[in-house]
Amino acid sequence: MSSPSIDVTMKTSLDQLSQNLADLCLPLDNEVPELNEVPSPLSFLRDWCGPNKPFVVRGAASNWQAVKQWNPDNFRKRFGDKILSVAVTPNGYADAINGNYFVLPEERKMHFAKFLDIIEEPDKHNGIFYIQKQNSNLTEEFPELLDGVPADIPWMSEALNKTPDAINFWMGDGRAVTSLHKDHYENVYFVISGYKDILLLPPGARPWIPHRFYPTATYAEEGGRFELRPDSEGEPVPWADWAPPAEGQEVPPGQPRPVHCRLHAGDMLYLPSLWFHHLRQSHGCIAVNYWYDMEFDVKYCYFKFLESLSTATVDK
Repeated sequence: MSSPSIDVTMKTSLDQLSQNLADLCLPLDNEVPELNEVPSPLSFLRDWCGPNKPFVVRGAASNWQAVKQWNPDNFRKRFGDKILSVAVTPNGYADAINGNYFVLPEERKMHFAKFLDIIEEPDKHNGIFYIQKQNSNLTEEFPELLDGVPADIPWMSEALNKTPDAINFWMGDGRAVTSLHKDHYENVYFVISGYKDILLLPPGARPWIPHRFYPTATYAEEGGRFELRPDSEGEPVPWADWAPPAEGQEVPPGQPRPVHCRLHAGDMLYLPSLWFHHLRQSHGCIAVNYWYDMEFDVKYCYFKFLESLSTATVDK
C-alpha cells in the first residue's frame, strides 16, 4: 500500500484527469448531444466513436415496423404460445448487489402470453419480471420479430467494418432497474415503445466508482418467498458499489456529475464502449439494442491502467 502522501498526490492527479476527460467527452452544458439525423460512417468514426462521445437521434427508428406494430396485443396474437426466458427478482434489481452478494435473477421459462398477463397486472404476481437475457436473445429467442427491425445498423457496420455481435430485446416491469455497469461494446440503443431513463458516466469517472469483489448468488422463489442461493464454486465478481444521487441531491465537489437522458419511442442513443450506465424504464417499455464489439486498442489499455490506479487509491 502506498504512503498517505502518495495517495493524496495520486488522488489530486486523478481528480484532474477525471475532469479533463469529462470535458473532452461532453459539452459544457453536461448534456448528451442531439443530432438531427444519424451520422455518416465517416462522421461517426471521426466525431463520435473515436473521441468516445455519446449522442442521441430523436426519431431515428420512427419508421421501423417494430415502432409501428410491436405492442402487447400484437405479441399475444402472434406469439402467445411461444416459450421464452424471463428474469425474475423480488426487488427489480437483476445482476446487482444485495448485501454481500452479487445476485443473478431467477431465470424462468414461460409462454409469452403468461408474461404479458403478468405485465398487465403486476401487483397480482409475486416478483418483478423482465425480459433481459441478452446474448442476442432477439435473434436466438425471437427470430419471428426480425422482420420488425434491421439486421444491423448500416452506417455503424460500414464504419466499424463488422456486423453486430448481438441484438437484444428488452421488455418488462417498470420497477425493473439496471444497476450501474459498463460494457465492452459500441452500443446502439433504440426504444420501441414507452421510455427509458438512462444515467451516464464517462470512463474517466472510474476513480469515483468504487468496485468490490462479491461472491455470486442466484434468486430462487420457494413457497412464495425469494431466497438467495450462493454459488459455492463461482468466482467472485467485481461490481460497482454505487447508486445514483437522489433527485435534487448535490454531487460532492470533485466528483463527476451524471448525465441524464430520456429516450422515447423511436429515439436512439449511441452509448460508447466502457461508458458506465444505469437504466430505469416506463412500465412495459420495449427496447432493442445492437452490440458491436469494441476495438481493444489504446483506449482499452488506458482504461485498464486507470482501473488499476483506482483500485489502489480509492477501493482499498
